[in-house]
Amino acid sequence: MDLQSFYKNIKIIAIVGLSDKIDRPSYEVASYLQSQGYRIIPVNPNISEVLGEKAYPNLLSIPKEVNIDVADIFRKSEDVLPHIKEAVERGDVKTIWMQEGISNSEAESYAKSHGLDVVMNFCLMKAHKKLQNDE
Repeated sequence: MDLQSFYKNIKIIAIVGLSDKIDRPSYEVASYLQSQGYRIIPVNPNISEVLGEKAYPNLLSIPKEVNIDVADIFRKSEDVLPHIKEAVERGDVKTIWMQEGISNSEAESYAKSHGLDVVMNFCLMKAHKKLQNDE
């Protein structure tokens, strides 16, 4: 995956498992991505809003007119597959990104078999920062 063109071609990132607690990695990553001009959509059934964006209980509850480019997942590795199935069912998600420490080969195979790009065990924010520093 060419990260340079990846970041240029995405606009909306659904962050699955985004916490409203500022000390959590998901909050830090979402806040950073938002500051870089990306629209973030929180996906967490336990909160109603974070970082000025309405939160949704799952990917399927996000309005269809919102085209999600990336589903960035902050969940335990064993809890990833249902979210990937939702992403496939939506039909607009192009990339599944599992944050550092998260990998699930069954979920990866499922996503890839449905035409999605998959990144596992890598931080979306750190990858973006590294790209900025390399330019």
